[in-house]
Amino acid sequence: MPQMTMVKAINDALRVELKRDPNVLLFGEDVGKNGGVFRVSDGLQKEFGEDRVFDTPLAESGIGGLAVGLASQGFRPVAEIQFIGFIFEAMDSICVQAPRLRYRTGGRFHAPIVFRAPLGGGVKPPELHGDPLEGLLTQTPGLKVVMPSNPYDAKGLMISAIRDNDPVFFLEHLKLYFSQKADVPEGEYTVPIGKANVVREGSDVTVITYGAMVHTSLKAAEQLEKERGAKVEVIDLRTLSPLDTETIIQSVEKTGRAVVVQEAQRSSGIAAEVIAQINEHAILKLEAPVKRIAPPDTVIAFPMIEDQWIPDVKRVVQGINEVLDF
Repeated sequence: MPQMTMVKAINDALRVELKRDPNVLLFGEDVGKNGGVFRVSDGLQKEFGEDRVFDTPLAESGIGGLAVGLASQGFRPVAEIQFIGFIFEAMDSICVQAPRLRYRTGGRFHAPIVFRAPLGGGVKPPELHGDPLEGLLTQTPGLKVVMPSNPYDAKGLMISAIRDNDPVFFLEHLKLYFSQKADVPEGEYTVPIGKANVVREGSDVTVITYGAMVHTSLKAAEQLEKERGAKVEVIDLRTLSPLDTETIIQSVEKTGRAVVVQEAQRSSGIAAEVIAQINEHAILKLEAPVKRIAPPDTVIAFPMIEDQWIPDVKRVVQGINEVLDF
């Protein structure tokens, strides 16, 4: 079984689906000849031709509109928005047209679109390139949102997303593109959308997180076990919408304590929704209030102070200790 970075795993998933289904198309700014800014689509145009893997003008609204139009005619577009901060020019397509297509046509048309975009800090990206906008996307009914934390899940989730008849926004964390390497099966396999993964078993407290914060939380869990013998369970959400509430609640009922960690600003995002679900379904099982660990409600910090803005292992350890000691 070959080892792959996340970039290679996503590239492999795109290759599998382009080869399997002639209706799959890949397009965006620089995805063709250049293979994308981070080489996610490297070699795909050469293998599948310019009719199926092609560059677009620097116009995100055009990319979004093209995706919706192609989807309505039976294609399965994979549309790349070069960086997450550029999605606002395509929001009508992403959050209005695609998610409502089946509803407004009475089921006559579907929108099997995958929108892709990198995001996230930890690599000192310029302004608008790393903004954590996942909370904005998850407020859109009909739009599925996924964010893998490792290469294995990245490939399996991408294949699932392309085969899904609903629009899926596939978020790719910049820090994880090359920092994570793992065994990834060759050929096709799927990771189900809407199913979280318990990446570390524990009995004392549950940490719910996603994306790059999975690795920060795992390091914090290991440190706490060494320092005080605490058994920390860590859940990787993988899918942000729809949430796997069942896995979350089962874990919280077992441990009696919960901490939610996110890289996005504190208010209104994934952490807030997870906490609401815990309060609705498991509040009587809690031994302490649920703790939320997140950056402040400001724009993502400029590179020189980014490390102070994004939660680190120390902050996660401190938050878990507060819940354990309540």
